[in-house]
Amino acid sequence: MTLLTIGEIAERSGVRHSALRFYEERGLIASVRTAGNQRRYEQATLRRIAFVRSAQRVGLSLEEIAEALATLPQSRTPTATDWKRLSRSWRPRLDEQIERLQRLRDKLDGCIGCGCLSMRRCALFNPDDAVAERGPGAVFLEPDAG
Repeated sequence: MTLLTIGEIAERSGVRHSALRFYEERGLIASVRTAGNQRRYEQATLRRIAFVRSAQRVGLSLEEIAEALATLPQSRTPTATDWKRLSRSWRPRLDEQIERLQRLRDKLDGCIGCGCLSMRRCALFNPDDAVAERGPGAVFLEPDAG
């Protein structure tokens, strides 16, 4: 079994040492320790890191990624079949995120829908800050916005 140092893993994965330690604290990757208490990673950890980074790039939180990795037997490295199964389960969430981004894009040159009254046009979209009753954030960008 080939074991790699944290420096080798960082260089090959393109992920900083601090992020690798953070991933390990969160249970996303694992290392073994040498007699001198130095971290060593199995080479397969590179695939696990690639899985984490890919999932992050599509907008998944580390909690969602950890939940997905926890479904793998004995915390093994994800296979292509695993990725297909897990990515199918994320599809509805990603579709919702895409819709939200499209609404943001379509309203980007006008109001961002936050109800802040900071722009001159907010008086037209949100007179008397009536949107505040709908809750915090960019409520005009939510699916039920009307």
